[in-house]
Amino acid sequence: MPKKIDIPVTGMTCAACSSSVEKALKKIEGLKAAAVNLPAERVTVEFSDSDNLISIQTLIDAIINEGYGVQTVKKDFGVRGMTCAACVSAVEKSLKEIYGVLGVTVNLVAEKASVEYVPTITGFENFKKIIRDAGYTAKELTTEVMDAERNRREEEYRQLKNQLVVSAAFTIPVIAGSMIDIPLLSNWIVLFLLTTPVQFWSGMRFHRAALSATRHGTTNMNTLISIGTNSAYIYSVAATFMPRLFFEGGITPHVYFDTSATIITLILFGRLLEARAKGRTSEAIRKLLGMQAKKATVIRDDKESILPVEEVMVGDIVIVRPGERIPVDGDVIDGYSTVDESMLTGESLPVEKSEGHKVFGGTVNKAGSFRMRALKIGSETALSQIIRLVEEAQGSKAPIQRVADRVASVFVPVVIVVAIITFSAWMFFMPGESFAIALMNFIAVLIIACPCALGLATPTAIMVGTGKGAENGIIIRDAGALETCYKLNTVVMDKTGTITKGEPEIVDIIRVNGSGLPVTGIANEDATKPALATDSSLLFLQMAASAEKLSEHPFGQAVVRYAVEKGLKLHDPSDFAVMPGGGIKAKVRLSADEQRLDSETDSEVIIGNERLISGLGIDTASLSGLSQKIAGEAKTPVFMAVNGKVEVVFSIADKIKDGSAEAIRELKGMGIDVIMLTGDHESTARAIAKDAGIERFFAGVMPDEKVDIIKKVKTEGKITAMVGDGINDAPALAASDIGIAIGTGTDIAIEASDITLIRGNLRSVVDAIKISRFTIRIIKQNLFWAFFYNVVGIPVAAGVLYPFGGPLLNPMIASAAMAFSSVSVVTNSLRLRNKPLGRTLSGKGF
Repeated sequence: MPKKIDIPVTGMTCAACSSSVEKALKKIEGLKAAAVNLPAERVTVEFSDSDNLISIQTLIDAIINEGYGVQTVKKDFGVRGMTCAACVSAVEKSLKEIYGVLGVTVNLVAEKASVEYVPTITGFENFKKIIRDAGYTAKELTTEVMDAERNRREEEYRQLKNQLVVSAAFTIPVIAGSMIDIPLLSNWIVLFLLTTPVQFWSGMRFHRAALSATRHGTTNMNTLISIGTNSAYIYSVAATFMPRLFFEGGITPHVYFDTSATIITLILFGRLLEARAKGRTSEAIRKLLGMQAKKATVIRDDKESILPVEEVMVGDIVIVRPGERIPVDGDVIDGYSTVDESMLTGESLPVEKSEGHKVFGGTVNKAGSFRMRALKIGSETALSQIIRLVEEAQGSKAPIQRVADRVASVFVPVVIVVAIITFSAWMFFMPGESFAIALMNFIAVLIIACPCALGLATPTAIMVGTGKGAENGIIIRDAGALETCYKLNTVVMDKTGTITKGEPEIVDIIRVNGSGLPVTGIANEDATKPALATDSSLLFLQMAASAEKLSEHPFGQAVVRYAVEKGLKLHDPSDFAVMPGGGIKAKVRLSADEQRLDSETDSEVIIGNERLISGLGIDTASLSGLSQKIAGEAKTPVFMAVNGKVEVVFSIADKIKDGSAEAIRELKGMGIDVIMLTGDHESTARAIAKDAGIERFFAGVMPDEKVDIIKKVKTEGKITAMVGDGINDAPALAASDIGIAIGTGTDIAIEASDITLIRGNLRSVVDAIKISRFTIRIIKQNLFWAFFYNVVGIPVAAGVLYPFGGPLLNPMIASAAMAFSSVSVVTNSLRLRNKPLGRTLSGKGF
């Protein structure tokens, strides 16, 4: 073991930081020294005893408690040779024993491991060695390796098929020969010759894997199969070639070549079906990978070159022609086309693209051609991020799997002990020729036991469920989020951009006099754009748009957009500031001619809601009636004060998205309470909530108050999801049980959210909850079947029913049952792929 290790520390900026980290570490008993290298951002730790190392987590906790961080790396790689839950347990246990490893997740179905570790202490070479020592093989995952992995799976399927064909061809005459009463040697030797290829060619995959596990002090499903079939085979060989030993012992010899051959054949058949079904669980990833472009036409040195997409560099000029997939993310620099972005946004209509528009890798160019500048390549593209998120989710473990993991870790040794007890009980406590019955029951117990079903129950469902989500624009961060989402009974929604379009429109601009009464302001006839009738209205619109010129708020952008459409000249504001509570403050200088004044003057412009304006000491009391009237019409009143006096009230409408009311109605039908949060006036919030079908809402909510409301709802005993844009709502998303970021498919808010909806509508919230309910229900069914099968099957195979007049279980029937148990679990999970979303289901059952 190392006596010294380096730990990469983040957040240190000066000598005081170095001293703080060193002092914290030196307090830990068992450390001889700790020295920080500030430029390298590392601390070197020396242990007093290299044979008794301090837990790496203890060292990390000490650093974190001082306010600094430790750089860790998460690596995914392939693991070959795993066949059951016991294999998964063995690989996880081996990796966790490596010093510097913080967390390990192994996925049986995907044949992948995910390891979080400290990169200065250990790495992939160590992982490969420890996995090899455990009897398995580790492989890097790159694009080429993933292609090779797919080819390997196909090759393994072909090998299984060939072995099954050969095994069946020999087993059928063995079964037939076992039913014919022919003198011993002439028949049994033929059976021996037919069974041997099955036992040692078709069945070698089981024996080799079992031997490898035994060498490393572990056991797995292959151990049970190998012991069971070899017991039947070796006993039969002895009976065939040394029958005198049996007769001298008072035992009439029998052969069980049909037992060993049939068991191997049936298990191979089960493995074949299982391999085929498991391959279909990762179909979503293959579809996503299939969306990636392979080639790109790049202009370099004034020449066009067709390059592999991996060779495209940031800043390259890429030509995209009609019908081609866009290779990387970037900006259009010239040309015009329409692009099918349905794989990201779910919208079927092509989107127009021209100079300045963003385009995304994997989307399909339709009619025209254009040139683009590459901005994000490789793993940075939106599609690659989606693929990475789905892969991480498919490799994660749900909390519900913990029980199965604990059982799987001791399952095979316990089964072997039960089999030995079964043999001993039948051999020594039953009268008559008990050896044959004892042997058959011993084999039946070994063969019917199935840790495979336990190991496959959860990951197969997780892979299919997260894959189905990805195909529907729902990116689920991990299996834990999927399980929590299943329990949801309350969904809290931000109004703007979630329930509504988030694109406010100016419905009316109302000039007010000193008494708060409207003096001008023409209500828009078609409720889409106001008709301005006076110069003063235009003047105040110009001032408002100039003040909002630097604002990123949707309202500010709406004002600027409308003023530009009116042909008004905008001026750069000075002293611009965003006001806490929903507004802006700026100074605007218009020309003397624009103001109808003798000289230019600066005007202080404040724009915001009534609460903000009145909080600044500006009189709004006379405007309360007008404000309530606007709010009662499901519109938002926005006040504009110039030099300390309210001059204009904007009437703003943010229309409810198509499908929002329907989605909210369906959530309520699923037994889920819906709550709306908004910064709007109480009357506005009530009107919008009524239109959306929401009974409970919180109005006048400031951004920093959203977290408090989430906490309040949770104290009511609610399992709560927060649905927001993933950026402004990040604290509330993080505070909720499940954070659901509703985006556009290109702005993936993955840090604060547990689920990201890239299609940006509430329909996806309903679908996400349905997928979680379907998936967890399938997992529970799988686990119930796996536990029930083993709890019932093993005692029956041991013969507990026989003393009560029940049957004994033939090992061949046991092998068929074992093969069926694994296949049934995977097949049950695959039902998720065909489970429809939309209004056809309530989400309450299948």
